[in-house]
Amino acid sequence: MQGEIVSKTQQKRAMHELRALGVALVDLPQAQLAALELPDALAAAVADARRMTQHGAKRRQLQYIGKLMRDVDPEPIRARLAALRGQSAQAAAQHRRLEDWRTRLLEDDAALTAFAEAFPAADLQALRTAIRNARREQAGAKPPRAFREIFRLLREAQSA
Repeated sequence: MQGEIVSKTQQKRAMHELRALGVALVDLPQAQLAALELPDALAAAVADARRMTQHGAKRRQLQYIGKLMRDVDPEPIRARLAALRGQSAQAAAQHRRLEDWRTRLLEDDAALTAFAEAFPAADLQALRTAIRNARREQAGAKPPRAFREIFRLLREAQSA
């Protein structure tokens, strides 16, 4: 029996997918990139691509990264990238929920009661003070110091 025959189109598609995976690696923040534990040659190529500013040089480096990706099993890298994206999506959703709470707290006094029921460990006195100060800031068009303080208190209450 012969091995499976792969068409030229399928080979090109696979190479383009590997190159796209390499581009995703270059676009990652340094901390997340270090957590992926890439092979040394690939990690060095990605680091070089991150430093390059000229379009042609960067394009050639991305091609080279795609070539290096052929010798590496891409599935673990894809899985780790998907996990990282899931974590950041989860963090973004959590951030939006806290912003919604902050908006509700500033607009409605009854929202503080609902927040206290949802997060019993919250420091309600500090939150009340921050809400009062934030309303004064908004009325006086002052810098949003207390507005940010509310968000910090909400984040602390959620993590407690």
